[in-house]
Parts: sequence; C-alpha cells; structure tokens
Amino acid sequence: MTAKRLLILAHAPSPNTERLRAAVLAGAREIAGVEIAMRAPLEATPEDALAADALILGTTENLGYMSGALKDFFDRSYYPCLDRMQGRPYALYIRAGNDGAGARRSVESVATGLRWRAVQEPLIFRGPWREEFVEACRELGMAMAAGLEAGVF
Repeated sequence: MTAKRLLILAHAPSPNTERLRAAVLAGAREIAGVEIAMRAPLEATPEDALAADALILGTTENLGYMSGALKDFFDRSYYPCLDRMQGRPYALYIRAGNDGAGARRSVESVATGLRWRAVQEPLIFRGPWREEFVEACRELGMAMAAGLEAGVF
C-alpha cells in the first residue's frame, strides 16, 4: 500500500512562526505510514500540491490578508491545480497580530475556488505570542497525519 502524502505549506518569516511550522512537522511525524513534505510557499510548485493527499497551510496575517508568499503560491498554482484537486482535505493556521479574519477569508476564498475541503476550523493565533500556540500546531500536524493514515480524509 502506498503511503499517503501530507504537504505542509507554511510561510515562516520570524523565529516564532518558524516554531509553529516546526511544531506542525513534528506532530505529523509522530504518525507512521504518512509521507510528510514541507515547503515554503515561495519554493513550492503546483506539482507539490498535486502530489499531496492533504495539505496544512500556514500563513501570517499581513495587512488583513494572507501572506504575500502564500498568495504567490496560489497565483502560480491555481490554474494548474484547478479541476485536479477537488475535495482535497486541508487545514489552516494563521499567526495574526489582529483578528485574522481577513487572512482567513482570503485563504478560504482560494480554497473554495479550488474546491478543497476544510477538515477543521482554522487555528487563528491572535495577539501577543503565547507558548500554547506551539502545542496547538503540533496537535494539528498529528491530527492531519492520523486522519490520512486512518483513511478519514
């Protein structure tokens, strides 16, 4: 049986956002039988997304929108992925200095256009940094990988 593939596609421009991305990866790696790929949005290709059975998207909130890096990935990948990834499960986490609503809306708008399927409510880490953000990301990575391994997604 071929292992399922989880793509972690996350922008991490600061030490704290790098900790979030690393925690998602660490959590996902706790589940055997799932192949994990991690890419920065500026380095990711449409082929990376197409090869994934599920995705975890991570972004900062920038001026009430997703990060420019994640937007760049979507700009380059939207049409190559359109009509080839319907129903693909994804989850989203956002590091937001404000409320994160605009970043959430912008990502969900693109995901809806691609017909991806959100498998949980987005994690929005608002306000000043808190250490519990890291544990929530680890749990997110583990839950997505476990869902893939169990065939839930």
